[in-house]
Amino acid sequence: MAEITASMVKDLRDKTDAPMMECKKALTEAAGDMAKAEEILRVKLGFKASKAATRVAAEGVVGIHIAADGKHGAILEVNCETDFVAKNDEFLALVKNSVELVAVKSPADIAALSALPLGGGTVESTRAALVGKIGENMSLRRFARLQAKGRLYQYIHGGAKIGVLLDLIGGDEQLGKDIAMHIAASKPRALDASGVDAALIETERRIAIEKARESKKPEAMLDKIAEGSVQKFLKEVTLLGQVFVKAEDGKETIEQLLKKKNASVAAFALYIVGEGIEKKETDFAAEVAAQAAAAKKD
Repeated sequence: MAEITASMVKDLRDKTDAPMMECKKALTEAAGDMAKAEEILRVKLGFKASKAATRVAAEGVVGIHIAADGKHGAILEVNCETDFVAKNDEFLALVKNSVELVAVKSPADIAALSALPLGGGTVESTRAALVGKIGENMSLRRFARLQAKGRLYQYIHGGAKIGVLLDLIGGDEQLGKDIAMHIAASKPRALDASGVDAALIETERRIAIEKARESKKPEAMLDKIAEGSVQKFLKEVTLLGQVFVKAEDGKETIEQLLKKKNASVAAFALYIVGEGIEKKETDFAAEVAAQAAAAKKD
């Protein structure tokens, strides 16, 4: 049997907010498999045990550039270590210039973007010089480029911590802004069910069945219950299935809104700064003590 360490229990608790003993029991049952243990907790404790598994710590901004004709554009995330640097004018200039290069030059990846000419050097040499000047690491993390089938719209929120680039066919400028804002607020994972990872859907189905069994539901009803749970999940995580955040009746979905406006969404990109980057926790007092000790040795 795999050894269940205190750090494993702490990690699972940090991810799920579940009680410590429940985390230990789940890890024991899952033979130390963290993902399986989290799933066990969801079955036993419900969705409250499924708060965001990632602890976002990376600072930075999301930059967006849309061409004047509204037909092509790009979204880019650039990270740094502190929010102070994320507000630095030179850092913001690097973001602005880099995302414009993505839109115009259409590089294949971050390495290709880094090699593009910028200000007498390259994007990479500009970044490296800025790191040396400010004394804080920064990195170009990811980007997406959209060639519009309709027209591109954008929305930036929270000091550029959340950015949305939307390709809307039909409709008008107000609709484009409203849907981009909705995406930032509701954070859909995909446009519709076809874009949701099949593994995620299967996980929801499996959890629903296990929860139904825990509630002593008849075996004959399990598949129907699971399908209902899956459909509810898909409505929550797909743009078309979500209720529009500005719906006056609190019921109108994005799909219904688009139909009413004779419009459709061709694509969208949603970036949240630091999403998926694990937080590095440090003990400040210990860090200061370590630095003091190092200074004495010098």
